[in-house]
Amino acid sequence: MTRIEFVIQQIHQLITDGVWLPGARIWSIRTCAAELNISKNTVVEAYDRMVALGQLEARIGSGYYVPTTSRHDRLPKVLSVAQAVDAASLLREQLVRHYEVRVGEGRPPHDWVGSPQFRLPSTPYARPEDNQVHGYGDPWGFIRLREYLAQSLCDRYIQVETEQILTTLGANHALDLIARQLLEPGDTVLVDSPGYYPLFAKLHLCGVQIVGVRRLVSGPDIEDLNAKAARYRPKIFFTQSQAHNPTGSSLSLPTGHRILLAAAQHGFQVVEDDPFADILPADAPRLASLDQLERVIYVGTFSKTLSAGLRVGYVACNAPLARALCDLKMLTIASSDDIAERMLYDFIASGHYLKHLRKLRNKVAQATDQALTTLHKLGLGVFCEPSNCFYLWAYLHPGDHEEQLVEEASESSIFIAPGRIFTPDRASARPAMRLNVAYACQPKFIEFMQRRKQKLHRTVP
Repeated sequence: MTRIEFVIQQIHQLITDGVWLPGARIWSIRTCAAELNISKNTVVEAYDRMVALGQLEARIGSGYYVPTTSRHDRLPKVLSVAQAVDAASLLREQLVRHYEVRVGEGRPPHDWVGSPQFRLPSTPYARPEDNQVHGYGDPWGFIRLREYLAQSLCDRYIQVETEQILTTLGANHALDLIARQLLEPGDTVLVDSPGYYPLFAKLHLCGVQIVGVRRLVSGPDIEDLNAKAARYRPKIFFTQSQAHNPTGSSLSLPTGHRILLAAAQHGFQVVEDDPFADILPADAPRLASLDQLERVIYVGTFSKTLSAGLRVGYVACNAPLARALCDLKMLTIASSDDIAERMLYDFIASGHYLKHLRKLRNKVAQATDQALTTLHKLGLGVFCEPSNCFYLWAYLHPGDHEEQLVEEASESSIFIAPGRIFTPDRASARPAMRLNVAYACQPKFIEFMQRRKQKLHRTVP
């Protein structure tokens, strides 16, 4: 039994024994840690799991309570790690940040992006109509930013007009709009496996069947893609071509061409997510440049290269679909953040963003080289050796298990992103973890992995 399971079992037992009745406040995190002689991080994870399954209620500023309508008798007393390490818990940790060492983090550290000095435009390139900042703003997005995006996409050999570009609250909002517009419950979609885990959660909410397509170093496995497209007749294939999250791999030109042939043969659309485009070569192979937005829907964001808190992304697609997505955007959120988009455009037009990108590329390249050296010394293999990407896909030592790794790392206040959370069927072909290159060389993580390696050598004959 893991420590987290032990905490959950103890809380269940106290409720079952009547120590805490429905509606009663249970131990605080600090008290529970002291009573059970266990770390606060372990208690946080245990309580989160119980809240997620309705076994506890969390009241902000007050604590944790036994539900007044208790469901604990209908739920297993010991929960497996597989139930807990899900998309919601991984996202929650990236937002709330309980852990000291964050090798599983999806975003760059603060010192990589700095503190951009955003301000409303007041420079000569602003036009009179740009000063209307007190309304909702154009539902399509701030026109000057969309004009900039159109030029940026043309630099990537994607010919597009401004009426084909819709701004969003980040890439996740763009993916959500696309899923709502094009999918219905019971539809089937294909995704990279391993792939972008928040997308899987969104698709589950849509009630669609998710089928993983094996990811190779050169991109999706074309044989696997064709076989599953023929079998499942999907509506959409969601993929990341360049600087793939989580493997760091990038699409080759021949693979991109064959993906589009498969899309035409089997009648599905392709959604291409490109969150790192601004630090990647403009001429890197992209499905949208090969297809020119006929079957491909292109998604971009500033969250990974500038600021996650800014929440500015965009989608580029054919004009009829862009209009439909704009209507859906108006119905659901009225408009995106007009002020944020204006401030972002000012930051770009002033030249500060270009300077920032040059520094960021250098930091990513240096951190990747250092992380690869560290992993080699630890005896950990990697999926590939990427460039201009935040992520490495590292395979665990022989005999190691993802659940045990996550559990023991948590005890040392180390945040790990286990491999199977990135697969739609939660079944890693080979135990692995996603590492953020910015954090992979932290001494506490290195020491932890060295101890695990020594422990495994002692236990494996």
